[in-house]
Amino acid sequence: MTLRLPTPTEPLKIGTRGSPLALAQAYETRSRLAQAFDLDEEAFEIVVIKVTGDMIQDRALKEIGGKGLFTKEIEEDLLSGKIDIAVHSMKDMPVEQPGGLLLDTYLPREDVRDAFISGALTQVADLAEGAVVGTSSLRRKAQLLNRRPDLQVVEFRGNVQTRLKKLEEKVAECTFLAMAGLNRLNMNEVPANPIAPDDMLPAVAQGAIGIERRGDDARVAEMLEAIHDGPTGQRLAAERAFLKTLDGSCETPIAGLAELEGGSLRLRGEVLRPDGSESLSDEDHGDIADGPEMGRAMALKLLEKAGPGFFDWHS
Repeated sequence: MTLRLPTPTEPLKIGTRGSPLALAQAYETRSRLAQAFDLDEEAFEIVVIKVTGDMIQDRALKEIGGKGLFTKEIEEDLLSGKIDIAVHSMKDMPVEQPGGLLLDTYLPREDVRDAFISGALTQVADLAEGAVVGTSSLRRKAQLLNRRPDLQVVEFRGNVQTRLKKLEEKVAECTFLAMAGLNRLNMNEVPANPIAPDDMLPAVAQGAIGIERRGDDARVAEMLEAIHDGPTGQRLAAERAFLKTLDGSCETPIAGLAELEGGSLRLRGEVLRPDGSESLSDEDHGDIADGPEMGRAMALKLLEKAGPGFFDWHS
C-alpha cells in the first residue's frame, strides 16, 4: 500500500513544549521528515502544548511530581488524536509510556556533556569555598556536593534563557547546562566549558531527542522509521534499562552513559545519595545487543551495594 504523505491542507501535527529548546527539537524533527520524504515544511504543523512542569516555576520538581510533569499533557493530546507525534528531550521521559503509545524513534544524539557556565570562572575547581551554585538538577547537585561539600546549591528552575538571566543577576556564581541544548540553540556566545563525563557523568539519555507515536498508527510508524538513528537507539536501550531497574525519576540522583566502541558497548552508571554524601559507580563492556541486560545487571549491582534508604531525603 502506498504511504499517504502529509500535505499543507492535511499536515502531520507535531506536538511539543513551548520553550526555545523544545521548539528547536521540533523544528529538527520537521526538517528531517521533510527531507526524508521530499516535502515542504508546510506539510507539518508545530503544535505547542503547555505542560505542568513549565507552568510551575517556583518549586523544585521533586515537590510537584517528577518527570511526568513535562509529558502528561502532550501524551494526552497524542492519545486523543489532537497531534500525530510528540517530540521530547529523552532525559525528561519516564521509562514507561502510557498504554497505546510507543517511543521507538530517536534522532542522532548530540553532545552528551554538561557545561560549566560562569562569567569569570572555567571549572568547578575555580569556585571559592562556600560559593553559591545554581541548578535544578538533583543529579548535578549531588555530584557537586560529593566533590565539594562546601558549596551552597540554590534552586535554578526554568529554560536555558531564564537560567542564564539568573546568572547575570548574580543569584549564583555559576550554573550548569547541557551542551546539547546550547548547540541546538546555536548559543555560541554563552561561556560554556564542557565537563568530561569522567568528571560529571551525564543524565541518562542526555542529548537525545525521542519521538513518540500511537502504537496503532502504521502510517506514522513508517514515516518515523526513515529518520530513526539506530546507534542512538542502541545506547538508550542500555541507559534506560539501567534507569528503569533503579526505578529512577527526577527525585533520585542517577547518571548513566552508554557509548559504542567498535562492535561493543561501554556502559557507565552512578547513583548518589541526594545530599552528595556517598556515590556508587560501576562500568561494564559487552556486545551491543546485550546493552539492556547490561543496564539491568548494573542497576541491580548498585542497588545491592546501596542498600535500603540510600535515596531517602534528609533535611
